[in-house]
Amino acid sequence: MPDEIVLTLPVEEEFQRIAHLVLGGLAVRLDLTFEHLEDMQLALEGLLERRGETPMTVSVLVDDGTLRTAIGPFAGGAVADLEHDDDSPLGLRRVLETVVDTFEVEERDGSNWVQLTKATK
Repeated sequence: MPDEIVLTLPVEEEFQRIAHLVLGGLAVRLDLTFEHLEDMQLALEGLLERRGETPMTVSVLVDDGTLRTAIGPFAGGAVADLEHDDDSPLGLRRVLETVVDTFEVEERDGSNWVQLTKATK
């Protein structure tokens, strides 16, 4: 059975650090490389910067050498640019393409969520 951690963060920005601490603790437990942890931290930070005025949920699932993370809900078009090619070298889409294996935007209950997948082995 895969391990899953679900964390709901209040709107206040200072609570974002908790998500990074949880991800770091999980990385130590799973003996992930520093590069894998840093990649996931960059992806998480880029997405949490787009949070709106609602609490954000971060779900991390570890299953057979794969780290799956879901982040949301995002209101409106906060992550719409992820669905289109972006020429910007510093855009979020480009960052995610660089640091995770796959990402996708999916709709859940009328809001957008971003799914990230990263192989850890």
